[in-house]
Amino acid sequence: MCGVVGIVAHSPVNQALYDALIVLQHRGQDAAGIMTINNGMFKLRKANGLVSDVFEQKHMFRLAGNWGIGHVRYPTAGSSTSAEAQPFYTNSPFGISLAHNGNLTNAAELKEKLKNQARRHVNTSSDSELLMNLFAHELCESASWDLKPDDIFNAVTKVNEQAKGAYGVVATVIGHGLVAFRDVNGIRPLVLGERESEQGMEYMVASESVALDAVGFKFVRDIAPGEAVFITESGELFSKQCSPVSELSPCIFEYVYFARPDSEIDGISVYAARVRMGTMLGEKIKREWENVDIDVVIPIPETSCDIALQIAHTLDLPYRQGYVKNRYIGRTFIMPGQQQRRKSVRRKLNAIASEFKGKNVLLVDDSIVRGTTSEQIIEMAREAGAKNVYFASAAPEIRFPNVYGIDMPSSTELIAHGREVEEINDLIKADGLIFQDINDLVTAVKGDDATFENFETSVFTGSYVTGDVTQEYLQHLDQLRNDSAKDKSSQNQTASLDIHNLS
Repeated sequence: MCGVVGIVAHSPVNQALYDALIVLQHRGQDAAGIMTINNGMFKLRKANGLVSDVFEQKHMFRLAGNWGIGHVRYPTAGSSTSAEAQPFYTNSPFGISLAHNGNLTNAAELKEKLKNQARRHVNTSSDSELLMNLFAHELCESASWDLKPDDIFNAVTKVNEQAKGAYGVVATVIGHGLVAFRDVNGIRPLVLGERESEQGMEYMVASESVALDAVGFKFVRDIAPGEAVFITESGELFSKQCSPVSELSPCIFEYVYFARPDSEIDGISVYAARVRMGTMLGEKIKREWENVDIDVVIPIPETSCDIALQIAHTLDLPYRQGYVKNRYIGRTFIMPGQQQRRKSVRRKLNAIASEFKGKNVLLVDDSIVRGTTSEQIIEMAREAGAKNVYFASAAPEIRFPNVYGIDMPSSTELIAHGREVEEINDLIKADGLIFQDINDLVTAVKGDDATFENFETSVFTGSYVTGDVTQEYLQHLDQLRNDSAKDKSSQNQTASLDIHNLS
């Protein structure tokens, strides 16, 4: 999962891009980058690290220009090295930079096609660079030097015809403007905002509406599945549906975990969805655990706090903050490598013993992925004196790999894969374990106001909305993306970088 932002304004955008990335930091902690355009030249800064560490004052001064794009990354593929930090850049045609959130499921096929037919070289394992080259090639094929909005839309249409998977894209075409487009299923989110200045209207696109709020843009709408938006460097807005077949199926895990609670995605408040998850799960606990003695409900901070509070309300039980979170430690889910995740749990959380001692505790988390965090948190509760430790997950069992940009690629690393609830319970060493039902989760997220029916729920159901995911592809992805492969790739690239620096 990554975060993207693009702004076209009538004054410098470097600070606004930075501020937007700060509030999108939860979507990626591995690397950050900003590309601006000034006097017909790209200005780029990108590196590994948090936004606040990547951009120093000297970098901000260099990022001049009234339009540009930004990106925060977490590695779903390859390794966590700066070689795959975004935005990417290519000279031809015109000069294009691009940043992307998501994952292409036919990347290998597209890479061969670009190599053999378009004579374009992709230098990294990032499918974002691949997507940029595909867009560049189609723009080169269809456009004259006098680039018109329809040339942009024709190129995006060709991209949509060929690219499979999930993508929310922001790109700049130097001398012309900013392009944003979303995959035909709308799996990854992308929103459009505007604000009025003395010089005229200014526009912004971002992964989440909270980024618009942070820099003073008003939410206009979600970009539709298969739609492209083109904003000229002078501030004219054009949009067009660039796919004859599109069906909104947003990733349900955005609402469970990734998105900030103060965001709204496809007309659904993330906060309200999580409150409803708590109601649904609380009702299930009331039905199925009527004989279980629970003294207190405690969330695993922070995503599950709103869910746990509603569970406590539904069960008429006390709600307590039993864990203190170190806010200077990133989200363990999106850290590259299992070993780093393991080390981070106890640095991230510390138990308040008085809230556990002698009590039957119900711990609530948004989900259980690998089970590493859950096991350690339960152990911490017992060490703090808990009498019994029960565990509730606001999401169903995650049994299948994710192929659309979330780091759940290897089924062997998913604790629920091939296991029943009792077996999972034994592995995390809880006194009881309960999961949300998938139908209840969909009902909770959709609420009463959703204008669409489908969500992307493949990690729970094994059904992939793009219809092109085979067992062979999943096995290939497993080899590329499991933790051991990432660790090996990271070591190899680090060694290569060290040699380069020495020379």
